[in-house]
Amino acid sequence: MDRRPGLSVRLKLTISYAAFLLVAGSLLLLVVWLFLLRYVPANALELPEGALHGRPGPFFPGRDDLVRAFAPAAEWAMMALLVIGVFGGWILAGRMLAPLAKIAGATRSVAGGALSHRIRLEGRSDEFRELADSFDAMLAQLEAHDAEQRRFAANASHELRTPLAITQTLLDVARSDPDSDTADLLERLTVVNRRAIELTQALLLLSRVEQGTFERDVVDLSLLAEEAVETMMPLAEKHHVSIRSAGELSLAVGSHPLLLQLTTNLVHNAIIHNRPDGRVEVSTAAEGGLAVLTVENTGDLVDPRLLATLTEPFQRGSQRIRSDHAGVGLGLAIVKSIAQAHSGSLTLTSRPGGGLSAAVRLPRAS
Repeated sequence: MDRRPGLSVRLKLTISYAAFLLVAGSLLLLVVWLFLLRYVPANALELPEGALHGRPGPFFPGRDDLVRAFAPAAEWAMMALLVIGVFGGWILAGRMLAPLAKIAGATRSVAGGALSHRIRLEGRSDEFRELADSFDAMLAQLEAHDAEQRRFAANASHELRTPLAITQTLLDVARSDPDSDTADLLERLTVVNRRAIELTQALLLLSRVEQGTFERDVVDLSLLAEEAVETMMPLAEKHHVSIRSAGELSLAVGSHPLLLQLTTNLVHNAIIHNRPDGRVEVSTAAEGGLAVLTVENTGDLVDPRLLATLTEPFQRGSQRIRSDHAGVGLGLAIVKSIAQAHSGSLTLTSRPGGGLSAAVRLPRAS
């Protein structure tokens, strides 16, 4: 925004200090005039000689005499107040605005791309220190978000490049071998293309969730759990995993499609990362002001130190997922983003007997 040049805040404060001192001095002179000089006779009074037992008569100055004697001193005093107000106000304003200048310098550094810059304003707590601390906290969140976005973009680019490279390789092989099996080529291209579509849809869903562009309504998590279990039942039978859903009425405020996607992703993850003849248990509950959805599954022991990495995009434990791995590596990342977009949270817990327990807590609908 283009703005016309104006006075600096420091100069405005200096003028304000000087004007305050001049006004205070003028009020003091006014008080002297109203309550002292106005009661003094205008003319001087001199008693005749001998009026006081032969001694010389005293001289009493009049109001005009006092004004003539007092006016030069008052003028000098007002000039001194003006000088003190200007120079003292300039120094005080500079000291008061020094933290603000440091904050402004930090904003310019951040505008240049230095998100790692911090103000770290020293001194006791006041308005400027609170502003600086809030600014530092905001920068820390922006830096973390920027780093996460960069890492996600790099991972997404890598994952999207993989199916495209496979497609290109298959086409090159088919072109160099006219006698190749066309049906087999089409089947393999279909599988690779399906995975690319799933990955793209997951990325679009994740972007939509992070932008918060969705409508909200009252949703029953118990019904979502039953729907997700019914949808995932064929996959569970294919992996020889038993799945059970139970729970009470649990109402939350949010998007029905997104919360269904969250539930489905949790159930899908519990089936895929399970063992043969394992089980998955889905339950819902109302705890105080929260609506809770819990999905537990059997499986291998999970190191508690690796739980934080499970919600990272394209990660499985501490290792990147393989290109042929079931899913696209965004299941729990999408679950976490959907939960946070609904002002909720995702908690992952390692089960002592093996497997994982995932609990989503959302604000409960009244």
